[in-house]
Amino acid sequence: MAAADNGTVTARDWNAARERMVAEQLRARDVRDQRVLDAIGRVERHLFLPEDARFDAYEDHPVPIGHGQTISQPYIVGFMTQALDVWSQHRVLEIGTGCGYQTAVLAELAREVFSIEVVPELAEHARATLSELGYANVRFRVGDGYDGWPEEAPFDRILAAAAPREIPPVLVDQLGDDGVLVLPVGDWHQEIKVIQKRGGQVQSRDVLPVRFVPMIRHST
Repeated sequence: MAAADNGTVTARDWNAARERMVAEQLRARDVRDQRVLDAIGRVERHLFLPEDARFDAYEDHPVPIGHGQTISQPYIVGFMTQALDVWSQHRVLEIGTGCGYQTAVLAELAREVFSIEVVPELAEHARATLSELGYANVRFRVGDGYDGWPEEAPFDRILAAAAPREIPPVLVDQLGDDGVLVLPVGDWHQEIKVIQKRGGQVQSRDVLPVRFVPMIRHST
């Protein structure tokens, strides 16, 4: 992204970069849900990244955020959010807060977001960023994503931004009827799976090969 002549980046520069990202990386591919495009267009992705990584905020690749974690490629955020099919009445469980960017996108669409992060430092930074940006419909927990959030279950939607080797049964159990769970699954070869629960029956389909950081256990 080009900076102004004095080396600074203006709000107009960031907005233009975000608009290009939405147009070229999302809409030009297969992310067509206008609600998702609008939500991603509203969230200032660069504010969630470390200062020295912000010039990569709107590029077409994941970006390291520290502690061995990354912020997902914009297209993957859009693809998974579209697959999740979030509406304004929904309560959403997110596994892997990370820097809080995906959390913010979900918060733009859902009634309430419950977000779990295994790395305390990332959780605290995301909490501070989202609070500063005025997101009041997000609740946070430092803990093990494999446990979900049983006290608040069932959830209308569940999204994981880290890959377990197999679908965690607890997350399926915490999904309400007519619920949708979207997550990457696998070790070296990973696929985004979309799991739907209807009438007590669970259906799963593979939709996209990906490469995510592994979902890790919380050390106590």
